[in-house]
Amino acid sequence: MEEIAILLVAGTLIALVSARLGTVPIVGFLAAGAVIGPGGIGLIGDIDLVNQSADIGVVLLLFTLGIEFSLERVRKLAALFLVGGAIQVGITTGIVTLLVAAFGAGWRTSVFTGLLVSLSSTAIVLKMLSERRATTSSTGNVAVSLLIFQDLAIVGMVLLVPFLGGAPAGPADILVVIGKALGIVAVVVVLARTLVPTWMRWVARNQSGEVFLLTVLAICFGTVYLTSLLDVSISLGAFLAGLMVSESRLAARAMGEVMPLQILFSATFFVSIGMLFDPAYLARSALLVIGLAIGVVLVKLLSTAVAAALLRQPKAVVVSSALVLAQIGEFSFVLERAGGEFGLVPAGLAGGTDAFIAVTVVLMALSPFALRLGDRMTARIAAAADFPAEADVAGDPAEGFAHHGSDLRDHVVVTGYGPRARHVVDALEQVSVPYTIVSLDPRAEERAVESGRAVLVGDVSRHLIAERAGLSEARVVLAVDSPPARVEEFARVAREHNPHVVILAWAEDVDDASDLHRDGLVDHVVAERQAALDALIAHTLGHFEVSETDSEAILHSVLGPEGAERDSGFADPQRDDRADAEPRTDQPT
Repeated sequence: MEEIAILLVAGTLIALVSARLGTVPIVGFLAAGAVIGPGGIGLIGDIDLVNQSADIGVVLLLFTLGIEFSLERVRKLAALFLVGGAIQVGITTGIVTLLVAAFGAGWRTSVFTGLLVSLSSTAIVLKMLSERRATTSSTGNVAVSLLIFQDLAIVGMVLLVPFLGGAPAGPADILVVIGKALGIVAVVVVLARTLVPTWMRWVARNQSGEVFLLTVLAICFGTVYLTSLLDVSISLGAFLAGLMVSESRLAARAMGEVMPLQILFSATFFVSIGMLFDPAYLARSALLVIGLAIGVVLVKLLSTAVAAALLRQPKAVVVSSALVLAQIGEFSFVLERAGGEFGLVPAGLAGGTDAFIAVTVVLMALSPFALRLGDRMTARIAAAADFPAEADVAGDPAEGFAHHGSDLRDHVVVTGYGPRARHVVDALEQVSVPYTIVSLDPRAEERAVESGRAVLVGDVSRHLIAERAGLSEARVVLAVDSPPARVEEFARVAREHNPHVVILAWAEDVDDASDLHRDGLVDHVVAERQAALDALIAHTLGHFEVSETDSEAILHSVLGPEGAERDSGFADPQRDDRADAEPRTDQPT
């Protein structure tokens, strides 16, 4: 407990200082590890405990990557990660092998060093891309595809290590592991299409939010454990687990529930990497580390650029993807430890391990700056080619759930999809006002699909779901099918994301409306039994400059000529709760 407390406190404080200095949190976490680690002031004694937490961070990071992907997207990018990945890893390994051999190292050591350098940091790259919502951009597609190949290739690399160390090994061993991996992939595809979506939907309907989170984590770590039993990379297992979840319509909710844990353990991972760094060694061997780092960057830039160019990627994407992958990855540490057991040392240097760690940590710390450099260079390329640079960053809004409402501006965010919300949405569609529907109830999503509408299934109080719904850019938010406590929670979240947004709500009685007004959370609450719904719709349309005459026509169309009578069900809150209101899964826990 002491180590975890020190790690979190030190990591947070140094990350805050880094943020004040204008650097990204990743640099702060790496610096925190260097300060509190054995090479610094030595506050952490149990390194194994930190490493175990870091392993969880890597698993959750790859799991969330799998959720953002889908089997269809993997199919579309198959050529990119198979062909492009093979080219990138092959060129990097070949060039480094030749360079190290030229300085007198044996061929086994040279190949081993080439394999170490060929891997880029999945954790660093995904973190940087996800922070700017660019994992589905053109650059994101190239970078992630090459990273997936590298994560698959690490399985074969680890199997090659005994052979490179002089131990007997045959191609049959590699073929067996590849066969296991392919078998696991086939099982995952079947489960993703059949069992997992059904199971998640049943849990979401009938169990609490805590049980849903535990179910998602069970899918993740259960798959990781099974792949480890088959001697297959846990990174591959975590990614495949995410793919299974991605096929469910509850993928966005799963992502929102897991993200806080992913952020926590990912921070632990970056701190643990920083703890490996020895500042004293860098001070003694600064010129060597800088020279090696420059060499690694040049080789990685060349190999990635060639791979992307041969696959006919745009010039801007070639440049940006090359820069974003110009570092050594965390799985290289796994490979380096495996090589150490057989007497393999990076580049055959006397202090090869220390040099390898120093170069890796330095390049990881510089990765965010390389990404910014890529932005500037692609902007210049885009300007010269006379097309907007943003085309590469935004990604495809149609890709899965990732951009459900985040591409909208001045829209309406509707929480829940009960009877009132459906009438409000009918009215919004008549005047072409954009909207996003968010609900925890999977049955709401089913009802919406029947009417040709999309629902973002998730808890809007989660930062990720609020971001996906575009809450920070919304003009109006509506809470019309939830109890007062839920309305209050939603209103607080909406104010945090968008202080200027107009919040409208429906309450069962005047007392509930008064409570919401008193706290200043809600701008307008309707509580009249007969006129509640038409007043709410009219008030919403008024914020989009719809005239009173047009509003009356829309109300007549949506509610019918006897609107108040047709809306008599809304005057009976008990009936509403029994028949069609948001279920218990939408209640705060």
